[in-house]
Amino acid sequence: MSEFLAAPQYYLARLFFDRGLAILYFVAFLSAFNQFPALLGEKGLLPVPEYVKRVKFQEAPGLFHWRYSDSLLKMVCLFGMLFSLTLTFGLFDTAPILLHMFTWLFLYFLYLSIVNVGQEFYGFGWETMLLEAGFFAAFMGPSWVTPSWIPILILRWMLFRTELGAGLIKLRGDPCWKDFTCLYYHHETQPLPNPLSRYFHSQPKWFHRFGVGFSHFCQLVAPFGLFLPQPISSIAGIFLITHQFILVVSGNYSWLNWLTIILGFLAISNLNLPSLELAPIPLWFEAVQYAVLVLALILSYKPLLNLFSPRQFMNYCWNRWHLVGAYGAFGSVTKERYEVVIEGSSSDFPEDESSWIEYEFKGKPGALDRIPSVVAPYHLRLDWMMWFLPFSVFVSNKNIYVRGHSLYFIRLMQKLLQNDSQLLKLFRTVPFREAPPKWVRARFYQYHFTSPEEYRESRLIWKRELLGEYCPVVSLNDLF
Repeated sequence: MSEFLAAPQYYLARLFFDRGLAILYFVAFLSAFNQFPALLGEKGLLPVPEYVKRVKFQEAPGLFHWRYSDSLLKMVCLFGMLFSLTLTFGLFDTAPILLHMFTWLFLYFLYLSIVNVGQEFYGFGWETMLLEAGFFAAFMGPSWVTPSWIPILILRWMLFRTELGAGLIKLRGDPCWKDFTCLYYHHETQPLPNPLSRYFHSQPKWFHRFGVGFSHFCQLVAPFGLFLPQPISSIAGIFLITHQFILVVSGNYSWLNWLTIILGFLAISNLNLPSLELAPIPLWFEAVQYAVLVLALILSYKPLLNLFSPRQFMNYCWNRWHLVGAYGAFGSVTKERYEVVIEGSSSDFPEDESSWIEYEFKGKPGALDRIPSVVAPYHLRLDWMMWFLPFSVFVSNKNIYVRGHSLYFIRLMQKLLQNDSQLLKLFRTVPFREAPPKWVRARFYQYHFTSPEEYRESRLIWKRELLGEYCPVVSLNDLF
């Protein structure tokens, strides 16, 4: 192996990255195993068999263009979880390089097959991030060989694009990032708050302004340190990890923050620790790494231009293999929290308000006294999609105008009227277990965290105000 490519001081960073990424792949496959059939299965809200009839393999490559069934999907997930665990527990640490490489590529392809038919439910930037990281992890090599600079720098470039892209989209987006006020709202209006979100929201304004400044430093300045010599690179990595850990403890963003933390460790060397006796990478694998470097450079052209573009894309990829994408989050921050709350009734008279019972989701706000859950890095996909629904509603002077309903939402209401067993597993509470409701509706509320004083008096986490009907009362006959 060429001496200048050897990076033995990163063997601990590589080990942490390999283990951590394998855990996230396990979580991703577990999430798909539990949720995919209800959302996208044969009888799901957006069935894959319908989708692959409209989309060619070249547009969305993957296993399920050959054949889809819920049982095959579950088998894919089980294989994904199994191989993720073997990597997590280091069962391939002494394996040949080729076996380690193909294990990661196998996981990458299995998850690519899921993402490329996942439609809206898999349209999140961290899906592409996980795929990109998994693909390039294949060329890191097992723990018994010397780490190479090539995959380390490729993955640092991914981290750089993630952080700088997030920072630039903020400066080009919502003015509240420039006047340092975005965190006045963010912890209350983020998609899925966690138990500490209310605490963060209640902090004084100077605390929030400092938080925005720290975010700007970590996303606009620190990433450039990733490509500087040690110890600057390690210091930059520590800043990025610290920033992401704050986001972990203040909200739920699936595996976005955890994946960014794992990437951040690739900037931290173990220079002062005793070195291990590591085998050099053989010439054939070095040649493979150079080929991967060329591929990464070619695919980096558009993402690099995107960073300089005034019309910057956020969470976008220019190829269906989900490699070398553009990342970023929260270019705009919602200032008010609106929630669509679904209710059902078994009464013969839907006008009887006392008969209506709410469906509780596992993550998104609903009951006023329920403390938000810690769910990340697990991904509650239906809860996230429900957070997006109010964006299609025009609100003015406490009046609302609903511009239309998504297809998956209409099918969701239909399946609730049928007590669809797969779908009901995605809810925290199921109020109609014995028989399906006769009617369902969706109401549109404005939510706020209670103040510390209000909480001490009422012991409620949230307060809310009804603004109107997102979906009027419907029965099963109305939806056929």
